[in-house]
Amino acid sequence: MALKSHFSDSPVLECGCDEVGRGCLAGPVCAAAVIFPFDYENPEINDSKQLSFQKREELRQIIERDAIAWAVAEVSERKIDEINILNASILCMNEAVGKLKTRPELLLIDGNRFHDHWHIPYQCVVKGDATYLAIAAASILAKTYRDDLMVRLDAEFPAYDWKHNKGYPSPKHIAAVHQYGFTPYHRKSFHLKNQLTLDFQETSCVE
Repeated sequence: MALKSHFSDSPVLECGCDEVGRGCLAGPVCAAAVIFPFDYENPEINDSKQLSFQKREELRQIIERDAIAWAVAEVSERKIDEINILNASILCMNEAVGKLKTRPELLLIDGNRFHDHWHIPYQCVVKGDATYLAIAAASILAKTYRDDLMVRLDAEFPAYDWKHNKGYPSPKHIAAVHQYGFTPYHRKSFHLKNQLTLDFQETSCVE
């Protein structure tokens, strides 16, 4: 089933935003922002988790070619340790929006929490990457960008198998942490319980 191409009934310049890497033990969180033309359609674009590696790579090139504007940002594991993963994810999406060459008129945010840094109206959409085309496209760019980064980092620390697990807590990754300890790319705070708390006053979002 094709995803919805836009949120508003009027031709508003919408930007889909999504992040990847929240549940990882190592590496940054990455986010992408994508603005498509109002009448843009592509039935192959879907939530990145539903696509094969080959299809994501194929669609990545199409998205970058067809988008009015797109951007990818990352927030380091050090910053994640400092402000927690939820705040880092929201910061990362804001940084991606800030890198866009075209200013959007409405942000479509995957998830149920956000805090806008740019004074742009926004809507949070739970499972937005499976609902709206621009959010799904952002999920693809963020996923492919972060996967490429973790493969490069794997060359420095091959024992942790990041080229396969991308920093997520696979058995091989966990075993390597027990045997060799943390690398500079590990999130040292992930044993804490404050990773899903917010440090700011959030506004209501629409699911």
